[in-house]
Amino acid sequence: MPADAASDYDVVILGGGSGGYACALRSAELGLSVALVEKGRLGGTCLHQGCIPTKALLHAAEVADVAREGASFGVRTTLESVDMAGVNTYKDGVVGRLYKGLQGLVKAAKIEYVEGTGVLDGPHTVVVGDRRVTGRNVVLATGSYAKSLPGLEIGGRIMTSEQALSIDHVPDRVVVLGGGVIGVEFASVFRSFGSEVTIVEALPRLVAAEDEAISKQLERSFRKRKIAFKTGVRFAGATQQGEVVTVSLESGETIEADLLLVAVGRGPVTAGLGYEEAGVTVDRGFVSTDERLRTNVPGVYAVGDIVPGLQLAHRGFAQGIFVAEEIAGLAPAPIEETGIPRVTYCDPEIASVGLTEAQAREKHGDVATYEYNLGGNGKSQILGTQGFVKLVRQVDGPVVGVHMIGARMGEQIGEAQLIVNWEAHPEDVAGLIHAHPTQNEALGEAHLALAGKPLHAHA
Repeated sequence: MPADAASDYDVVILGGGSGGYACALRSAELGLSVALVEKGRLGGTCLHQGCIPTKALLHAAEVADVAREGASFGVRTTLESVDMAGVNTYKDGVVGRLYKGLQGLVKAAKIEYVEGTGVLDGPHTVVVGDRRVTGRNVVLATGSYAKSLPGLEIGGRIMTSEQALSIDHVPDRVVVLGGGVIGVEFASVFRSFGSEVTIVEALPRLVAAEDEAISKQLERSFRKRKIAFKTGVRFAGATQQGEVVTVSLESGETIEADLLLVAVGRGPVTAGLGYEEAGVTVDRGFVSTDERLRTNVPGVYAVGDIVPGLQLAHRGFAQGIFVAEEIAGLAPAPIEETGIPRVTYCDPEIASVGLTEAQAREKHGDVATYEYNLGGNGKSQILGTQGFVKLVRQVDGPVVGVHMIGARMGEQIGEAQLIVNWEAHPEDVAGLIHAHPTQNEALGEAHLALAGKPLHAHA
């Protein structure tokens, strides 16, 4: 196509990750003409350097643990070794199949897929190389990157999650800098693969965004797994010499490791993309929007990790659908941030939705809570897991938070988000029948107890 050629679309989307491709597919479904611009591979970070490959590693880690612990179930298995080449082949195969399927969906939807780095040039134009792609609406969906700390250079044996996903060996000693979602997930993987792991976290507790009771249980579980952690301590620096990384803390303590994994969060990808030059308000790298995901520039929207809030693939996916329907004139209901489910896929898994107890007390005043211990759940006993389901409700009102920890508890978040988002009372859920024996019964039992009729639990 010649350099001066222009293309006019109803929607031009800059970024082909979860938010961008969801917006593209829904827009096309609604009869809008769509151009989708992506500099890397369709599917973005989630598919290629985030959610999917990370969870594939976590499943491989679970298989390693099952093999190691088979005798406790009467099955004589041993773990010979972890073959990282084989693990990576398995992981890459999962990603490849999903990538191929996503490419087929975009092609079938007749979406114009434009490969290359796009730069916003005014409110209706994205420049990709020598091509100008114009649209009645522009959606910014450029995602996020793995952050580091000032003065901490990534390279060699100091890496972020993106490099760790392709590691070709199991390091003997790993220090994980950061005790949030990414940090505890990778700590869990490396420990299952056989590494000695130490987490360093500046905040007072691991997974500090979760309910405090969840943090305490995770810390108990990690101690049992011999995952070391230091909370309330600050990182001072790191040096590499030969095959050793020496991590220094502000307390004066040093820790030697074979690998330092930097997991201090993700930053928005917005610099150098023409956003501010086009008049879009950017605050500390994030794009400011209203509840309808409109920027301050008419016709320009933003979705996903560049919008302040939870950095979750399914949040971006939902926002992409929302913006497509907004552009099509369907007037969708705004997305409520607290109603978005959250899962941390370490062992044990953490799943939550709604308000923590502290948040609920701040917002509603008096609240009632209940913790149902998985010790009373038959399937959890079969699996050999420990944990609980914690409910937070307004006094004489609906359940406003569900917080769960234990093996496979992420699979229970579907019903939990329905309970919170549909503002169910404990009595509403207590009247539902939960199949036996399943871990799903734990949700039912917790609501029975909060409704005043505990059965496999103490009042």
